[in-house]
Amino acid sequence: MYLGATTWTFSWAPPYDKALKTIARLGFKGAELTIWSEEFLQDYYTAETNKQLRSLIADLGLVLSSVFCIPVGIGSVEPEQRADAVEQFKRVLDAAQQLGTNKIIALPPNPFDIDIPVLLGKATAQEWSVEFPEGVDWKQNWSDMVDVLRQFAEACEEREMRVALEPHPHRMMHNAAGMLRIIDQIESEAIGLNLDPSHLFPMGELPNMVAYEVGERIFHTHISDNDGQTNAHWRPGKGKVDWRAFLIALKNIGYDGPLSLELEDVPGAAGYPGFNRSPDSTPEIERQHILAKDYMTRLCDELGIEL
Repeated sequence: MYLGATTWTFSWAPPYDKALKTIARLGFKGAELTIWSEEFLQDYYTAETNKQLRSLIADLGLVLSSVFCIPVGIGSVEPEQRADAVEQFKRVLDAAQQLGTNKIIALPPNPFDIDIPVLLGKATAQEWSVEFPEGVDWKQNWSDMVDVLRQFAEACEEREMRVALEPHPHRMMHNAAGMLRIIDQIESEAIGLNLDPSHLFPMGELPNMVAYEVGERIFHTHISDNDGQTNAHWRPGKGKVDWRAFLIALKNIGYDGPLSLELEDVPGAAGYPGFNRSPDSTPEIERQHILAKDYMTRLCDELGIEL
């Protein structure tokens, strides 16, 4: 295993050169890039920029562990929008290849692509509810999503790449059971899980149990902590996730991939401006990553896990 970090906690939007340099300077081996939207894909991740970023990553001695993306339209009832999601995903794959990774992390959709409130607001909400459309076919919506994900997997197979789905509160895949259901319905070794305790824990899951349940189909991990009430992204050791048990489970299943810190809700972190956050980080973000890195390194040393 090896420790990595996400670029978007240092800078929410591109360019990501400075974030990559900071991640390397802090002593991490891995780094993640993100393609938030089609706009970023077209305007920033050009062939020329991808070549430059790949060269920078190599010069810094980093490994690009994955590229994160949110294809739009996976959960839509409109066939055209689902087809567009597949084409967008293929363009992300092409960019990822140019950047130098064979791994994509993709976010599953909300049912029917409806808007669902961000779980971070639950703690202060007097009533927490979501209105769903009536008279819709839930089974068909699931089937349509699986068909899109099957096309994702096929596109990955053609390029010798893999896609790790990220469980997320209230989305169509938010726990181990949903991931295993997808694996059963899509007969492809190219699709698996990005094991993210910060999203699984508030959904009632034990992250170490999920590791055992999904096993070798875990392609990647995100490391952040919370108290299980929301999907906040604190540094490990500040919440209630049992990281010792989590690492033991990863060791026992033979996982040898990245432990990628995703500290979106720590002091100093960059964030999406729509959440009243600054797209730029402050110097405190470096201290938070150092503390998290030291914590995970100490646990791994105690457990005999080589980083």
